[in-house]
Amino acid sequence: MKIDRLIGILSVLLQKENTTAPELAEKFEVSRRTINRDIEALCKAGIPIQTTQGVGGGIRIMEGYSMDRTLLTSKDMKMIMAGLRSLDSVSGSHYYSQLMEKIKPGSSEVITGSDAILIDLSSWNKEATAPKVSLIQDAIEDRRLISFTYYAPSGDSKREIEPYYLIFKWSSWYVYGFCKLRKDFRMFKLNRMDKIIVSQSVFEMREVPAPDLSGEILYSKNIEITALVEPDMKWRLVEEFGPHCYKELSNGKLLFQGFYTDMEGLLSWILTFGDKIEILEPFKVREELLSMVTKIKKVYEKGKV
Repeated sequence: MKIDRLIGILSVLLQKENTTAPELAEKFEVSRRTINRDIEALCKAGIPIQTTQGVGGGIRIMEGYSMDRTLLTSKDMKMIMAGLRSLDSVSGSHYYSQLMEKIKPGSSEVITGSDAILIDLSSWNKEATAPKVSLIQDAIEDRRLISFTYYAPSGDSKREIEPYYLIFKWSSWYVYGFCKLRKDFRMFKLNRMDKIIVSQSVFEMREVPAPDLSGEILYSKNIEITALVEPDMKWRLVEEFGPHCYKELSNGKLLFQGFYTDMEGLLSWILTFGDKIEILEPFKVREELLSMVTKIKKVYEKGKV
């Protein structure tokens, strides 16, 4: 639709200092003649657009112009506010709330009945996460290296990376960047990072591959398990694996089948069920679990008076 294309062109012009008709034509998959007509339509609508010919020329919006809120629908504004409010939930400053004040009449602290989407990106340890998000965000914008201590199941390590993206996924915050130690792109969990230092060294932008957010790499299906689960734990299975991960047996118990990434994580997960679960397969998991419970029993027997 023409109106969608006009709004799209205006969005590009507001984000870029200068562009050209061929660039816009390629982006919106129309002819240069169509783009010229669209630019003319935007000018008639009161958008102050300048066009210049020759080397260094192009299409730009006059300096100092800002988009009128009337160009955004009520739904557009609600989505923007939901996004800004979600970022403010983890921000260590008041930047996003101040931005909300600019584009929404009234206080940004007021939530009305029309605010249908509320997103909180903070974690239980917001006091530790928010400063990290702010620090890394500044490093990304300034193209500065960051170094930190990283705690992982394989052990502690010192890392230095070129940060490119902050990512919120799997209920946690991550930074995606080029790791100097591994000489490859890696994702690091902010909660496992400590002693973050932003270097004065500026790095040169690389060609950055899109981070794999499918979960197949970090959460690969390495161990297939079958278990009997008590019916009062159905909510756990549905929450973590979906409503189709089990079959209800005639005795009321749930026959669960699923996958897990690693043995250590799997054993920890099983223990959170207490006596509400029995692993049927693989047998190795039963052996590992029995060994772990035996060790735990010995620890507590030592403490008996």
